[in-house]
Amino acid sequence: MTAETDTPQSSGSCCSSTGSCHDGTVEVGSGAVTAVYKVTGMTCGHCEGAVTAELTALPGVTSVKAVAATGEVTVISGAPLADEDVRAAVDEAGYELAGRA
Repeated sequence: MTAETDTPQSSGSCCSSTGSCHDGTVEVGSGAVTAVYKVTGMTCGHCEGAVTAELTALPGVTSVKAVAATGEVTVISGAPLADEDVRAAVDEAGYELAGRA
């Protein structure tokens, strides 16, 4: 194995040493709306990826950052999102929306 393929991962994560499937960058555009939600049940980078994928599919969403360790999900969109749409997306991913952070 090479050093590139033998990188140790942190315990509890299936994705990266930081426990995330992404680099953590959240882009904010002009006129963007940022909302932070609490989601229960996320435990690893795979969970973050599932929630991110479902929320990214919502119309108008430009960026999503889910953090399993805190249960917080930051969503940036072109206009405010309906809470029921966010709840449905989180439910589809297999987790529960606890509300806004």
